Amino acid sequence: MYITLSDVIILLKKIVDISLVWLIFYFILKNIRNNVKLSLIFKGLVLIIFLKVVSDRLGFITVGYLLDYIIQWGPVALIIIFQPEIRTILEQLGRNQLLGRHKTLTVDEREHLVYEMINAIDYLRKERIGALIVIERDVSLGDYIDKAKKIYADLSSDLLIAIFYEGNPLHDGGVIIQGDRITCAGAVFPTSSSPKINRRLGTRHRAAVGLSEETDAICIVVSEETGRVSIALKGELLYNLTLDDVRMMLIDELKPKQDIEYDEDEDINEEEIYEEDR
Repeated sequence: MYITLSDVIILLKKIVDISLVWLIFYFILKNIRNNVKLSLIFKGLVLIIFLKVVSDRLGFITVGYLLDYIIQWGPVALIIIFQPEIRTILEQLGRNQLLGRHKTLTVDEREHLVYEMINAIDYLRKERIGALIVIERDVSLGDYIDKAKKIYADLSSDLLIAIFYEGNPLHDGGVIIQGDRITCAGAVFPTSSSPKINRRLGTRHRAAVGLSEETDAICIVVSEETGRVSIALKGELLYNLTLDDVRMMLIDELKPKQDIEYDEDEDINEEEIYEEDR
């Protein structure tokens, strides 16, 4: 049996076709993982499909009819209700996400960022100056940057304090940090309607949680009323943190992914060594 050039071309086309499909699924699943709302929708769809398969196997006619109705009209309802989230994903697929992070910080840059951030947060909490500081990671915050006041300045604690000073017209909005630079101030973010958030918490906390539900950003909040520091991550609000807690979380969350995997491997090796010693 001879392999002709046309056979090779057909095989290459199939490989490219399958690779493109997997690439599309990869980026979709990656964005779903970084968006709390979309991850809940995805889990709901998986549950509906599972129930449909079970109902068909067991012969549940009424349940199957209802599920058919949901499957038929559900996509239309999801597109209408979650249009902003779908639009965000499509924009991210065509922008920074295909090229990866805008910048990977070196060890010195990370240490400088954490040092300046902690100094600023310490002053803000002592003086009870409200603040919302957002650090961009893999998911682009370009939409919020476009509508905010551009700064593009080197990160420093003095500049952060000056931005959130009560007399500054930009103090009510949020600050977005890209890499080790302050990109903009006065940014407005979507507020969360999650029932998990304490009703006593204000707009800054709800905006931090709302942004963390849609992106993988690190959202730091300093309460104007109490001076307490909180961090919102992946739709969860970690309230009333100490400076040491904030420092350790920033160091851990800002690590490049390869460093995190290396640290995990080190931990596993240490456990294996410990078991061998025993």
